[in-house]
Amino acid sequence: MNGEGLIGEGMTGALPELVAALDRGGVVLWVIAAMSVATTALILWKFWRLAQAGAWSTRRAETAVAAWLAGDMAAAARAAGGDLRSRLVAAAIAARRDPSLTEVAAREETLRVARVGLAEARAGLRGLDLVATVAPLLGLLGTVLGMIAAFQALQVAGARADPSLLAGGIWEALLTTAAGMGVAIPAGVALVWFESIAERLQADMEDLATRIFLRGPAEAAG
Repeated sequence: MNGEGLIGEGMTGALPELVAALDRGGVVLWVIAAMSVATTALILWKFWRLAQAGAWSTRRAETAVAAWLAGDMAAAARAAGGDLRSRLVAAAIAARRDPSLTEVAAREETLRVARVGLAEARAGLRGLDLVATVAPLLGLLGTVLGMIAAFQALQVAGARADPSLLAGGIWEALLTTAAGMGVAIPAGVALVWFESIAERLQADMEDLATRIFLRGPAEAAG
């Protein structure tokens, strides 16, 4: 038998076992399983969005600011734009060079663009926060419901109760707690990581905008 056949048989045999394990945990475990799929998709989507937005890219923005500080306004305008930091730099340069805007108005326009970029960087984080909060509670709910059912069965059995049956009911009930933690922990770790990226991005934007606005209006117009 070839390797593909062994893999196929392994997957075919694992699927019924997975379904049986989910059935033991009841409806709550199925909900947690669906939540785990949604969480994985959300984390991958968020990583892809940040990569597309250039959340880890600083070279282009730094090049534009360096050209601006050197007095080469045309080169600064050409270098700016693209990733989140560069878009902020481009907006700041355009606002500073616009003769119809006062310095206060130019700062407000730059701040508006920064808010849009940061909102883009933080998109989806509330979903991860919700999962990290709700998944353990769902797991605990499933465990409590399972324990209630187990003790009800023990009461009905009375003196004929089999301790092994009670133990089996308890460990099945505890499946939901373990599953809830298994979903919440990766969601919490991803949330902290993405938040740290957004905070770093905000700090970089503030630094870039400040360096652009350090030039006086006369210098900026030149």
